[in-house]
Amino acid sequence: MPIALHELPPEAYFKASLEEVEQVLFPIVEDLLSKHSISPTSIDILISNCSLFCPTPSITAMITNKFGFRSNIKSFSLSGMGCGAGLLSISLAKDLLKVHKNSLALVLSMEAISTNAYHGKAKSMLVTNTIFRMGGAAILLSNKKHDEQRSKYKLLHLVRTHMGSDDRSYGSVIQQDDGDGFVGVSLSRSLSHVAGNALRTNISELGPLVLPYLEQLRCGWGAVHRKLWVTAGRKEIYVPDFKKAFEHFCIHAGGRAIIDAVESNLKLQKEDGEASRMTLHRFGNTSSSSVWYELCYLEAKGKVKKGDRIWQIAFGSGFKCNSAVWKSISVLDPQERNAWSDRIHSYPVQIPNAP
Repeated sequence: MPIALHELPPEAYFKASLEEVEQVLFPIVEDLLSKHSISPTSIDILISNCSLFCPTPSITAMITNKFGFRSNIKSFSLSGMGCGAGLLSISLAKDLLKVHKNSLALVLSMEAISTNAYHGKAKSMLVTNTIFRMGGAAILLSNKKHDEQRSKYKLLHLVRTHMGSDDRSYGSVIQQDDGDGFVGVSLSRSLSHVAGNALRTNISELGPLVLPYLEQLRCGWGAVHRKLWVTAGRKEIYVPDFKKAFEHFCIHAGGRAIIDAVESNLKLQKEDGEASRMTLHRFGNTSSSSVWYELCYLEAKGKVKKGDRIWQIAFGSGFKCNSAVWKSISVLDPQERNAWSDRIHSYPVQIPNAP
């Protein structure tokens, strides 16, 4: 938790959120640049996402001022996009890199919670106080040919789904006043159902891009069979075997119910969601950066091999479901320092079932 929320009473000041941004982003940007021996002036595109904190000057301006990026850097600060904004930022970077050749893009994902803790009594808003925690990630993307040899992953596909035209989906995660003057983020009871619907819509577009032809045929035949011949009361939908398309899954650590819903919808085993559950256990819900903590977990465990495909699944307010598919293109060293290095030997842990 940020320092401001350890105070009694908590200090919900604007300055506290600025200090939180500096505490999270400054060290990871410095670490990323020094790790790869990259000068700040080499960065061509800078994208940040922070849903609930949008200062002036912007977060990208803070980073530019701190590290001395070029005056002609293409910078973008995204806000209000929820926990799915991390992959939205990757999508924006991907599109920009298609236009701007021989470029480096730096993507920064975080959420500021210093001034966004809820102080009221509405149960639907109190939940966010229990699961959201500090965290952030810095991701460097390149379209330079010579960078391929030192890159960890190649982005294969990115599919975005927005369910905002549906009122139930739109209102499932929403920031609002509770009636007593306290502002918070309300999570509806239908959130798991909404997430499941958004996921099904998303994979209807992603499936043809990644699934083997045999699985696509089975899925198509299942749809025809269900429509023409299955009797009333037997409407089971054929779920493709996505383990034939991916070796690893990074499901947004939005909460136990979200992870359970994704595992159920995709017919996955508990071990497939291990990275997500362990990230939730140790770091809480770090919002848009959670899928990167999960990828770090897989790396630290030595599970990611060259040629493996990873599916990152992120959810966000609106309601959005975003998928990114990466392919490992290098041999990864599990001893390389990352967010899990200090205690990866203690995981996985047994998490008790909810009462």
